Amino acid sequence: MRSGVLWLMAGLSMSLAGCAVTQPESNEPPPLSEASFNTRILELESSLQQQCQASSALNEQQLAQQRTLTADVREVGSLLRLLRDDVANLEARGEEPVIIREECPTEAIEDGKTLLGRSEWVGFPGIGTYLKARVDSGANTSSLSASDITRFERDGENWVRFKLALNEDDVVVDRVRDEWIEAPIQRRVRIVQASGEESRPVISLLMTLGPIRENVEFTLNDRTHLDFPVLLGRRFMMDIATIDVAETYLHERPEFPGGEPSEQAADDEAADQDDTEE
Repeated sequence: MRSGVLWLMAGLSMSLAGCAVTQPESNEPPPLSEASFNTRILELESSLQQQCQASSALNEQQLAQQRTLTADVREVGSLLRLLRDDVANLEARGEEPVIIREECPTEAIEDGKTLLGRSEWVGFPGIGTYLKARVDSGANTSSLSASDITRFERDGENWVRFKLALNEDDVVVDRVRDEWIEAPIQRRVRIVQASGEESRPVISLLMTLGPIRENVEFTLNDRTHLDFPVLLGRRFMMDIATIDVAETYLHERPEFPGGEPSEQAADDEAADQDDTEE
């Protein structure tokens, strides 16, 4: 009996050994060492940290854009309220402003300088009128005759509102005589005269003169005591024009809706006298 049990156990042992030998190898990776495990954990931490940082940066950018849009909406609302007030005031007075926006020249002059007489017709497309101009290289900055000059703020910038200061015999498109004109202030200049010093606002207006079409800077002041409502100084003429003081009105008067045809300018030109203006 005991001998049979021994033989049975021996057979089972051999069978188990055979199974162990024929069992296929496992595909599982070998266990990680402690160093490898720590390295892998650090890589995962670094990756998560980068993702969190990128997400935070995106959130900050979106918040900044939201704050900017909110500020813009509030500013637009404030401007609309101010605009409604201005329109209501103008309607109450029966007036309508002409808003001047700085424009880029669209016509290029030919090579060389344009010859100008001592007086010329100039046009202001943004205002819609022509005016007589005295061309004087002795003056630095050009000047436009203006009255009721009022400074105000728009979109955080300094603007000015004014009317053309004209005499009864000044030639102009009649409908703009009493219109309000608005334009941003480019800078200010200090004028020294015998009567003292004063500071004048400077604006930029698109002006035409013959083949010339330029944005020109003008100081605003009342010139009704002078012969010409416009003075063109050397800053305007620099590199684009020269003067022949023996000539006048070398270029045609521009035409605007409500104004007279250019061929009728001869009568207005003949009315000029040989002046000695500043």
